[in-house]
Amino acid sequence: MNRHKHFLLSILLLLTLSVQAQQVTVSNNLLYDAWLTPNLRIGLRLSPHWSMGVTGGYRPWPTDDHRSKKWKHLLMSPDLRYWTDSVNVHHFFGVNLIYSHYNVADVKFPFGLYKSVRDERRQGNLGALGVFYGYSWPLGRHWNIEALIGAAVGYTKYNRYECGECGTKIGNDKKFFAMPQAALNIVFNIPGRPKKPILPIETNEPIEPPVIPSVITPVDTVSTVAVKEPEERLIDKLRREEPVLAHISEYKPYDRSQVLRRDKRALFVYFSQAKTEIDPTWRDNQQTLDRIIDVTRQLLSDKDTKICKIQIVGLASFDGGMKLNERIAAARAVALKKYVQDRLAVSDDQFDVAYGGEGWADFRDQLEEEIANGSAHAAELQKVLEIIDTEPNLPRREQKIRKLRGGRTYQYIKEHHLDDQRNSGYLRVYYDDVNNK
Repeated sequence: MNRHKHFLLSILLLLTLSVQAQQVTVSNNLLYDAWLTPNLRIGLRLSPHWSMGVTGGYRPWPTDDHRSKKWKHLLMSPDLRYWTDSVNVHHFFGVNLIYSHYNVADVKFPFGLYKSVRDERRQGNLGALGVFYGYSWPLGRHWNIEALIGAAVGYTKYNRYECGECGTKIGNDKKFFAMPQAALNIVFNIPGRPKKPILPIETNEPIEPPVIPSVITPVDTVSTVAVKEPEERLIDKLRREEPVLAHISEYKPYDRSQVLRRDKRALFVYFSQAKTEIDPTWRDNQQTLDRIIDVTRQLLSDKDTKICKIQIVGLASFDGGMKLNERIAAARAVALKKYVQDRLAVSDDQFDVAYGGEGWADFRDQLEEEIANGSAHAAELQKVLEIIDTEPNLPRREQKIRKLRGGRTYQYIKEHHLDDQRNSGYLRVYYDDVNNK
């Protein structure tokens, strides 16, 4: 048993030392604790939706070998999890491998499980493959509670003894088995989620100007006073560096009846075909997401300004069914909103989230720009423009484009343009002065 214990501790230590701090969770299964089994899981974030971990448990009791009742065991279980939202947030599905070395005798398990160990001692090893589903509740920057349930099937090989300290060996056996899995974990996140900024406290109390004592200078004294230039406001600096910012006086709610043209000052997060989950590794998304969070965080922390509206419009490319594309566009806009709210203290009423559907107007603008730049495909793209301008029925419009030149025009469009329509646009961030009345 000792060599198994040392092996488990080595695995957990190596995993801990080999990961970066911002990617780690440490958790404890409270149900396992209730069975007097100390345990620990070390988790590692692999990507926005994937994580892995290793769980270890060791129950050395009873340490008195003269006692007939025994439930000594060591367990090690690596697992892989897929999170539907993001790692350590809400629903997850997983698979795990289980290894255990055990020495069990005279134990009455609940629900009639493992009845054979009530009357004899069994010592051996088991291996199993399990599947599970779970849900994680964030409790703050550092803490989560998660619950999971699942099942496993495996194989075990063991020796059988009469109950007692050194009962007579009565044989050995091996068999396949199935067993349930359950956990209620308390989880600690390292280093934790980003801090929510402390917003300025608005007040209607008048602020008394400071009293500045007057200084009388003798007439015959010539003095030179250096005039200090006023410091540049944070919002002025941000506006110069981030065109996505605009004053609230420029805000207009999104109107589906108007033609949506791409705002060159906006930031766009892109999606692969038919996907609605944000992937920071897709195109330049990570850089764009970092800019979005950084500029919003700075604006939230500025005592002189406040965020009034963050306008987001979700779009989809025209390939595929129109109703499906409407749902995809809506989900993309919501995904970007959720990404921001998971990291910053921005309320729902500060967002203007709109669903732009299929990005036909933006697509048309791209074709015109390519034609104006002297594209070798100008003639066939001009035919596409004619179809867009003369066919109001969107499904028929798509079919006509697909048939041009036996599908070769559509293939060119698919390879060079459609990726740009699959996005959620962080169109503008509208602010106002705190003292503006």
